[in-house]
Amino acid sequence: MGERVARVDERDEILTVVSRDDAIRRGWLHRVATVVCHDTAGRTIVHRRPRDVSRFPGQYNWMLGGAVEAGESYEQAAARELTEELGVRCRPRFVLKFRCAGAISPYWLGLHETVVTGPVDPDPREIDWYDWLPRAELAELVRHEAFVPDAREAFARYLALADGR
Repeated sequence: MGERVARVDERDEILTVVSRDDAIRRGWLHRVATVVCHDTAGRTIVHRRPRDVSRFPGQYNWMLGGAVEAGESYEQAAARELTEELGVRCRPRFVLKFRCAGAISPYWLGLHETVVTGPVDPDPREIDWYDWLPRAELAELVRHEAFVPDAREAFARYLALADGR
């Protein structure tokens, strides 16, 4: 049956548990947790997805993450995804949540951030390439057509929030 996720409503309240594939196929709202990783110099990790994955093959992203599994909080899912994808164990800090129309399906996106102080060990099934970019270079790359569309919206919201602090 695949990944089990909470189907949620317009207020992000849980309705029932469904398979992630069904949520995507039927356009049901569900939850996704992401993490933005900075290094101690303030640069942000950017990665390219492998060309053989089903979602956004070969595209770039500045967030790591995935579906919030049934019974998980956004924060728990963010920490799990960070460990699975980058080999980093920490407790990311919640930044913002918004309803994302999504390129393949609508969802609630919980965005977190963390500072990575040690080495990273990217999972090649999730990350084909990565680099640490300063904010100006990241802002330029985000506009490129090879960037995951949903990540563009998240970047704009993140910058608006950061600039408002």
